Amino acid sequence: MSGADSPSPGVAGGRGAAATPQAGRGGGYADRPRPRPLRIAFMGSPDFAVPALRALHQAGHDIAAVYAQPPRPAGRGQKETPCPVHRAALDLGLEVRTPARVKRDAAEHAAFAALDLDVAVVAAYGLILPKPMLDAPRRGCLNIHASLLPRWRGAGPIQAAILAGDAETGITIMRMEEGLDTGPMLLAEATPIGPRATTPEIHDALAAIGARLILRALAEQPPATPQPEAGVTHAPKIAKEDGRLDWTRPAAVLDRRIRALTPWPGCFFAHGAETLRVHDAIPEAGEGPPGTLLDDAGLVACGAGALRLLRLQRAGRAALPAAEFLRGHPLPAGTRLP
Repeated sequence: MSGADSPSPGVAGGRGAAATPQAGRGGGYADRPRPRPLRIAFMGSPDFAVPALRALHQAGHDIAAVYAQPPRPAGRGQKETPCPVHRAALDLGLEVRTPARVKRDAAEHAAFAALDLDVAVVAAYGLILPKPMLDAPRRGCLNIHASLLPRWRGAGPIQAAILAGDAETGITIMRMEEGLDTGPMLLAEATPIGPRATTPEIHDALAAIGARLILRALAEQPPATPQPEAGVTHAPKIAKEDGRLDWTRPAAVLDRRIRALTPWPGCFFAHGAETLRVHDAIPEAGEGPPGTLLDDAGLVACGAGALRLLRLQRAGRAALPAAEFLRGHPLPAGTRLP
């Protein structure tokens, strides 16, 4: 496995350090001393950002506005549905703004500046902030980024870390600038990636760390440290086609791909006219032409080793344990998968 970068000198918290002296010892945000409330705009959209929003609200900060992606059609009825941050903000009684774009909208820039903010907190917002918005808050815009920068800048850092076989990942609080995740770092905290870790597990762990770390960053105002030039990697946006399983790759690589890309976009392979989705699998010993079923119980030969399929799904059906799935949809030994 490749490891994340070593500690960056000067970054408070460091790699693997606890975000607070009490980290992991229980107690809620309300149990801790509260700093002077700040006037904040919160900018985020998915579930990952919700714990940070709730933590800031519980800490007593003045959240002047919450920015989130606009509601989009979802579900079978394609009903306009607000994103998780939008829903959480309404639950908290906060003003929500959902501009479709902000980069070149002077009216949006002016409305943001008129909030008279101390700071903006950004967590997976989904829109690029232009310089007028980055410069508007007195203390700038702070980003909760789901990696140990400068490793895995970009849109899919959690998936990228699992795909690469990294031993750890973490959260970096950075001050935003116009470059993509290039700003100076204020705090960082690492968490291990276990040998069977999945994206949902790491996502939830990092969301909780991010909520803790942003409170500390606002309270302590640690000095900003430039990101090192060495060790920069980029995490591209995940596409649906990334989930296609290529049996010529080693089984260990395909195992990481399944753990990284489940539940979305999901990993899949073709069998006849159907596309079958793999929810869980594990590498095992075995050899044969890549894509060949080595037994009747879902062991597929790969470029190196073999992959035991543990949980499968047909289109429009529920996911099933492999033994149950294969009783109704057999994949006999000798079958060659494309």
